[in-house]
Amino acid sequence: MVEDLTQETYNSCLLNLYHNGSEGMGWHSDDEKELLKDGAIASLSLGADRKFVFKHKRSNEKVSVWLEHGSLLLMRGPTQTHWKHSLPTTKKIHSPRINLTFRTILDA
Repeated sequence: MVEDLTQETYNSCLLNLYHNGSEGMGWHSDDEKELLKDGAIASLSLGADRKFVFKHKRSNEKVSVWLEHGSLLLMRGPTQTHWKHSLPTTKKIHSPRINLTFRTILDA
């Protein structure tokens, strides 16, 4: 279904469980050498709505989006080259969120 919606192909899926808003993810780019360079990364959110933030690596400009239950975020092209992203912690969220991240790993 994710491949049909994004018109991309993936060979791996990473599952993250965030029990509540006290768990998050710090600033990073998904640019490991094992990942297809400029490959698409699709992020499916299930459960609690959470704020997701992008930060430009040079200008530090920030862009926030709300990932609602059932939302699919697609990052592709040079996104990982120019931007970092984060799932900030918050005391306002008390329910769990599952994130499924689809990506292409080389030589998988």
